[in-house]
Amino acid sequence: MSEGDSAGESIHGKTSVVAAFFTRVGQVYQSWLDKSTPFYAMRWAGTLLLTLVYMIRVYLLQGWYIVTYALGIYHLNLFIAFLSPKVDPSLLEEDEGPSLPTKQNEEFRPFIRRLPEFKFWHSATKGIVIAMICTFFDAFNVPVFWPILVMYFIMLFCITMKRQIKHMVKYRYLPFTHGKRTYKGKEDTGKAFWGMMRVRNVFSFCQLNSNMKT
Repeated sequence: MSEGDSAGESIHGKTSVVAAFFTRVGQVYQSWLDKSTPFYAMRWAGTLLLTLVYMIRVYLLQGWYIVTYALGIYHLNLFIAFLSPKVDPSLLEEDEGPSLPTKQNEEFRPFIRRLPEFKFWHSATKGIVIAMICTFFDAFNVPVFWPILVMYFIMLFCITMKRQIKHMVKYRYLPFTHGKRTYKGKEDTGKAFWGMMRVRNVFSFCQLNSNMKT
């Protein structure tokens, strides 16, 4: 065996070890994500805490405003996708397919989001972590007059939310599902049945007493 072959096998072996390591890390990471799925309150509380830490760091450093602005735009896009239906109702009108319920007597159909809650939380948290990492590098600290960025973000937020609210009003849908309506028809029918039976028994008893007196 030549030295070149042995060197190639060594490099291939190291590559396999590194790939196996990252595969294992990915599996553990995905396992923890799966376990955290039901605990949405704790997940969002951790994200809010991480956001607070990031804002305090930016305030103390007095820099990295471009990174913060980009993070805000990214979160705004995620939020709009979270509020939007998976299928645009305007496209459903053209295709004459099933649409969102607009009346109370229509069949119940839960609101399906374009971006599910878990993916929204995961993407938002990853964005904060990446922004936090960027604050450790001076290359991302671009000098800028931060009040202009704040004004731009407020204007963009208002315009985007106005357009989203108009879309919701036009197609008459809410981005929340409160659960399927429950009806108490069977319970009311049962109560009415037993009430009628009681009246009937009382009437029969009175009729029997009148017959005995005569």
